[in-house]
Amino acid sequence: MNARLIFALLATSLPLSAHDLVIANGRVMDPASGLDAVRHIGITGGKISAISETPLSGDKILGVAGHVVSPGFIDIHAHGQTTGDMQIQARDGVTTALDVEVGVYPVEPWYRSMEGKAPLNYGATVGHIAARFAAFHPGIEVGHWTVNRARLAGLGASPAGANKIASEAELKLMDEAIRRGLDEGALGIGFGINYTPAADPSEIEAMFLIAAERKVPAFVHTRAFGIAAIREAIDTAKKTAAALHIVHVGSSGITDVPEVLKLIDTSKAAGMDLTTEVYPYTAASTALESAMFNSGWQDNLKISYGDLAWAATGERLTQETFESYRKQGGWVIIYMMKDENVEKAIAHHGVMIASDGIPFIDGKGHPRGAGTFARVLGHYSREKKLLPLMDALAKMTILPAKRLEGHVPMMKNKGRIAIGADADIAVFDPAKVIDRATFEAPTTPSAGIPHVLVNGTFVVRDGELVKDARPGRAVRVTP
Repeated sequence: MNARLIFALLATSLPLSAHDLVIANGRVMDPASGLDAVRHIGITGGKISAISETPLSGDKILGVAGHVVSPGFIDIHAHGQTTGDMQIQARDGVTTALDVEVGVYPVEPWYRSMEGKAPLNYGATVGHIAARFAAFHPGIEVGHWTVNRARLAGLGASPAGANKIASEAELKLMDEAIRRGLDEGALGIGFGINYTPAADPSEIEAMFLIAAERKVPAFVHTRAFGIAAIREAIDTAKKTAAALHIVHVGSSGITDVPEVLKLIDTSKAAGMDLTTEVYPYTAASTALESAMFNSGWQDNLKISYGDLAWAATGERLTQETFESYRKQGGWVIIYMMKDENVEKAIAHHGVMIASDGIPFIDGKGHPRGAGTFARVLGHYSREKKLLPLMDALAKMTILPAKRLEGHVPMMKNKGRIAIGADADIAVFDPAKVIDRATFEAPTTPSAGIPHVLVNGTFVVRDGELVKDARPGRAVRVTP
């Protein structure tokens, strides 16, 4: 008899007061099992201890009639890894926020720095960008996300870490750094090739070979935008037998999204371990001083100066202000996608939902870090009827869990409502859930999500943030 079955049998015979908390009379929707019915959920010791058709008793009872009780949302691509950014995401139903694209380096100190500070579960890949910068700029600390700010102290406007071909010695340092990060529990290898344009195909192939050897995915922001760069990543994954996750397919594919989705489906049908994600907005955002805006950026992004907005003020750029702000450094909003292509990706089978949310600075930034999941549930599922609610939930719960659980066993207990699973739970009103964050007010919390629990602890209760809650735990590969 397996452990899960034993747990289930025991749960049915627990004394009436055995549960720490009971979530009562909610419409439980669990994409992993297909369950969609009114149930009572018992939570004990941070785990789901009962799923019952009949009422349960416990130390605390939370009545949620008329609300959906779903697994908490797993944001597999979230850069806002501060306490404040996570609290904003909690109001959007997120319970686990992972940075798989840019990642971190060094890995162990970053995980250590997060202990006791995280409202949500947290984790990261080892970042190729940061490892590359460290190889080219020894002695300068390169940490989480700062690698996308090309004007690191002492590096100047065009750092070698982004713009210089690697020597054999530098490749060796990168190799050692990536392997060290994986040894320290990183979730895979993160790539932002567009931010390191001098990383030639042979370098990327060498890093993919490490991913294949260690049986972890390569999470990739491709070299450029459009199908040619996505095909390059897929071909490299095929050649090296590495598992591949292509980030933000809406912005990565831009006008080629329909063809990109077909290519991904064809590649998966041929046996590739290949996944992707999308955020539900038609604008992107990144640092203006990054290598993405090196000469030729207009052809890469298929836009021009007026399609960029300075995040701090909302003003559209001109050539003059572009050059001024690029020297200064800061975030821009990039209007580069069409809604019909974003919709195709959101509705497409197997495409996950992820925010790509960047850190908010003085309340400014991109609203995707605050409203991604409620926007899919409210705007695209309920209002536009683009996809059924259960399908939408699958894209933000069980699909990201399954992308990771093959090499991160703890993810087998996330993304589902099941006996013994972690009590990471979102409770929302399906008739009212909606995003409220805008480009003008990007940190405005989502509506219609009154309760969010992380490991059985409320981080949002009765629609209000529990400000001191820090129940988040590290998600990492353990030996």
